[in-house]
Parts: sequence; C-alpha cells; structure tokens
Amino acid sequence: MIDLTERIIVVTGGAQGIGRGIVETLLAAGASVVIADHDQEAGEELLEVLAQPDRLLLVPTDVRLEPQIERCLAEAIKRFGAIDGLVNNAGIASPGRTPVTELSLNQWELMITTNLTSSFLTAKHAAPHLSQRQGAIVNISSTRALQSEANTEAYSAAKGGLVSLTHALAISLGSRIRVNAILPGWIDVGPYRKKAVRCEPVTDPEEHRQHPAGRIGTPRDVGALTAFLLSADAGFITGQAFVVDGGMTRKMIYRD
Repeated sequence: MIDLTERIIVVTGGAQGIGRGIVETLLAAGASVVIADHDQEAGEELLEVLAQPDRLLLVPTDVRLEPQIERCLAEAIKRFGAIDGLVNNAGIASPGRTPVTELSLNQWELMITTNLTSSFLTAKHAAPHLSQRQGAIVNISSTRALQSEANTEAYSAAKGGLVSLTHALAISLGSRIRVNAILPGWIDVGPYRKKAVRCEPVTDPEEHRQHPAGRIGTPRDVGALTAFLLSADAGFITGQAFVVDGGMTRKMIYRD
C-alpha cells in the first residue's frame, strides 16, 4: 500500500468530482491535504464528511487569480510547515459544443486560463517549496489531449497543453521535483459531487461494456495513480503522461 505519511499535498479543485476522489485516497494513504477550491460550500461539506480536521485544510481559491494561488500556498505553509506535493486538478468542462466559427475569444480564454494557465501558476509558486522536499507535481489532464469530439477546441487545446506543460516542467524542475500527468477517460463523478447536485452512479450495462476493463471509471481510480506518482515508489518516473480510461482509447469501434 502507498505510504504518504507526513506528506503535505495541495489539491486544486479538490472539493468534489475527481478531486474529491484524489483527496480521499491521499488521506487514506496518510497524507495531510490542502483543498484549494472556489466552491466553499462543497469544500465545507467535504470537511464535515471526512472529519479529519488535523489533516485537512480548506482554502477557498479561484485558481485563475495569481494572488489567490499565492495566498493558498502561504496558508498551507502556515498550517503544515511545508509542501511535498501538488495536484493540479481544478478545471471546467466544455460549456456545450460551440462550433469553432462561433467560439468567442472570451470562451476560449476562460477555458485556457482555468484549465491550463492555473496549473502554470500553481507550479510556479509551489516550486520553491517543493524543491526543498524533493516533491512532486501531478497534473490532471484528459484523454481529450489525445482524441476529440467535434466543437471542443478550447477544452482539447487546454488539456493537450497541460500534457506539454508537464514534460516541460519535468525538465526545468528536475532533479528536485518530479512532474507527471494523468489523462482520465470516462470517470463517473456523480456520486462525488456536493449534495445539491449529486447523481446516482451510471448503471447502464451498455455504457460499462464500452470499456475493455468492463466498467466506467471512478474518481478513486484516478486517486490511486495520483497517490503512487506522489510517493517515493515513483521516484524514477517523471515527465510522463498516463492514460486512465479502462482501455477505451485502445478499443476500435466498428459500425454496421
């Protein structure tokens, strides 16, 4: 089992969805976790559910704003004294399917800023702290970095950029800081959302059978790999992008 005892990990967007699964997995591995999330309601709800005040800190944070990122990291240092790991998970999904000819510059910039620029900013300001501890960064990208649906240019560009940012940071920050990316596929986040918007898990057998692994993914599947990549056991792994999709991107689909 992965041991992250006495490690302090910052998780952006950690209050719900994939981020919540990551937070729960890191706690189970013994880490202390700083949740940086703009949704204070979701964050406070999660703190109450997990009930581990000694090892959890919520810092309401808009990752698009550099001063708020600096404040979040300062709060983490103030509370725990150090930072060993950073998980760049915060992001927004594509708001509908806007044809590229109708995609506004504001829509494009919102997606790029939230899903890509924020990870640059957190890495920039966390790096001095991580370097002191030979820490690690995990960037949560998407299989959309490798394949696309129509009319998802901004989202795909942001997630693809995050993969490139990952290997660039790995070279620039090595050997004191390791940097890797995870590319989740279809992850059922419904049960991991805050109560007001929580959904039941997907139960349609046809949906699960699309995956060679036999099921849709869960946030804990992403959390498990995140915990490993943050651990000493992954000490020889950096600059890599790992697909976590139940084999779906490897499956050829033919239609009669």
